[in-house]
Amino acid sequence: MPRRRSPTLTDAELRLMDILWDKGTATVGDVVGALPIRKSLAYSTVLTTLRILEQKGYVGHEKQGRAFVYYPIVNRKQASQNAVQYILSRFFDNSPELLLLNVLENENIDPLELERLKTVVSESEEVDS
Repeated sequence: MPRRRSPTLTDAELRLMDILWDKGTATVGDVVGALPIRKSLAYSTVLTTLRILEQKGYVGHEKQGRAFVYYPIVNRKQASQNAVQYILSRFFDNSPELLLLNVLENENIDPLELERLKTVVSESEEVDS
């Protein structure tokens, strides 16, 4: 039985998306060449992963000569929003409050980051008023 496809990006998919986001467009060979040597992948693995990303709606391709040139359809922000929404629905009953409380209670947050969070909350309250 094949495993269920993740609605979010796997680690391997994210590595390839990072390359596409940085380059804008790339062939399979371009992506293989852009991978760090210590984390390189075979051409066929990159091709398969790009096809999976296309099936998931994260990338598209166009044919240029004999090569397929891949491009991102989903930007980084959209991908991170998809991941957060997935985590919210899977672990936090679709509650941003529960997610934030979990982070605040279980993570060591730098005082500067905490101040930034307070500012964002304060600004959000002003907009809602």
